[in-house]
Amino acid sequence: MSQIIWRSLLVAPMGVTALLATSASAQTDVKPVLAQEPVSIAAPRSNNPAQSVLAQEPVSIEAPQSIETLRSIDTFPENSSTVMGQVTSVSQLSDVRPTDWAFQALQSLVERYGCIVGYPDKTFRGNRALTRFEFAAGLNACLDRVNELIAAATADLVKKEDLVTLQRLQEEFAAELATLRGQVDALEARTTTLEKQQFSTTTKLTGEVIFAVNGAIGGDRALNSDQQRQVDNERTDAQREARRNTFLPNGRGVRENTTFSDRVRLNLDTSFSGKDRLRTRLQARNIVQFNVATTGTNMTRLGFDGDQGNAVELSRLEYRFPLGDLTTVFIGTGTNDGLEYNDSIPTLSPTESSANGSISRFGRFNPIYRAGTGTGLILNHKFGSEFTFGSKFNLSLGYLVPTGVASNPINGNGLFNGNYAALGQLVFQPSPALSLGFTYVNAFYRNGSGVSGGTGSAFADSPFNNATTITPTTTNAFGLEGSFRLSPGMILSAWGGYTRAEARKTGGGTPADPIINRGDKADIWNWAVTLAFPDFLKEGNLLGLVVGQPPRAGGSDYGVRNPLVNQARRRDLDTSLHLEGFYRYRINDNISITPGLIVIFNPEHNNSNDTTYIGTIRTTFAF
Repeated sequence: MSQIIWRSLLVAPMGVTALLATSASAQTDVKPVLAQEPVSIAAPRSNNPAQSVLAQEPVSIEAPQSIETLRSIDTFPENSSTVMGQVTSVSQLSDVRPTDWAFQALQSLVERYGCIVGYPDKTFRGNRALTRFEFAAGLNACLDRVNELIAAATADLVKKEDLVTLQRLQEEFAAELATLRGQVDALEARTTTLEKQQFSTTTKLTGEVIFAVNGAIGGDRALNSDQQRQVDNERTDAQREARRNTFLPNGRGVRENTTFSDRVRLNLDTSFSGKDRLRTRLQARNIVQFNVATTGTNMTRLGFDGDQGNAVELSRLEYRFPLGDLTTVFIGTGTNDGLEYNDSIPTLSPTESSANGSISRFGRFNPIYRAGTGTGLILNHKFGSEFTFGSKFNLSLGYLVPTGVASNPINGNGLFNGNYAALGQLVFQPSPALSLGFTYVNAFYRNGSGVSGGTGSAFADSPFNNATTITPTTTNAFGLEGSFRLSPGMILSAWGGYTRAEARKTGGGTPADPIINRGDKADIWNWAVTLAFPDFLKEGNLLGLVVGQPPRAGGSDYGVRNPLVNQARRRDLDTSLHLEGFYRYRINDNISITPGLIVIFNPEHNNSNDTTYIGTIRTTFAF
């Protein structure tokens, strides 16, 4: 009986409230206290993790309505003998309700100091219960805010009674605060570990396609200095014409045909650690060279030429990985191209790219970088971390062997018994705008050709070969490169190269009077100045100008001790001049069009040759 009376006393106030609410609703629309709009509280941004958790991911707990309260009372067991003990401390509560002093104290601190941003709908929801950990997160935010005010010498804004309240709250929620901070620290540690170890073995595909319309214009195809000497030595015009025709069979003129050709490259890039890269490049192309057969000289070659009849080939297989924090290693091989020095070390040339830079082979970078391609290893090393003096120096070392030589076990081939090119380079960058480089290359050419990388005269490319004799040749090449950014829209760069070639075999002529003697020397020089205007007239555009001298064999011991050679020398008597202009116009992020013109004055370093012009419209697609 006593339990029934006790329950009646509990229900009575709620019943009266319900009757009052029903009566009032018949007269006017009055919102209950629990349904009133919450106060929106703005707070300054904080880097405190606890505050971020509370502000970004609130737990939605709806306040119980009056009818729900009645239902819960109605379901109270009649014979329940549970005795509810009095709570003497907020630390004994399983959660914190709006009627608790701790909740009200925190709410007062929030309104006074703006230490909680609120929920996404810009409300604080001060009429809902919080878990003890949510409450601890809010308390932690307020503690940080008060500490900020004190540190900013605005302690007069913090009331003494608020400090007392904060101290009491800290004591009541010490366990939750410690747990919360521990969880945040653990989360930060796990996040840091994940960032360091995160990697994907997914292969990424990138592609590049070039469409090019090309053509050459000129008079007769070029003759080298020795051929010109033989023509000039003839006595009559008819004899001179006949001699010229022997050097230029099938028509003497430049092949003035307009061509359309393409190059396609697909790169498959894979990373195993997040810092390395395995690149597999597939390539197809049919861009015929504008070389001796077309114009009489290699000086007119394009910077993106190459012809495999559009057959797909494994152009490059390269693995790049870090060796410590300051060193990067490249190991690679491939067909035709393979690993190239200019792709792995700084050339200090703003027109280096074959798809987006200079349109000529010579104008891209110093020809001594073309001493070797194929299979091998390249290493780049910085002497210090960022912002240190050592970071201004970059050392590059490399050793490359033609792919067909590196994979061949027959004598005179392999990694160390055939053609090779060993490179060392030191770059000094005293400021972000200025870079200076010194390059040395030691190379061996078993067939005696390719010394200037197909960019200069016939004598510069094969200093000791002739129609009947092939002379193995070693070279020591030295280069100086520099680049200076005069302004954000102007870059001046230049290079100079010197190559000392040496014959490694005696041959030609007769045993008594050989044309070539082992140890004969040839001196080969080249230089260029380029001026680049990035973002010219539009972001992403590039205007480029190149002027220079293609590789020239200025001095040679070829035949100097043989009286039967009749003054024939593999030596360039005059000087050619390379002039080039191009303008890359960027249509969008993936497409650009580059019209350009190459003019070669005195081709093959022969003043008697006609000026030759090479024009191109190169369209590049990148994806």
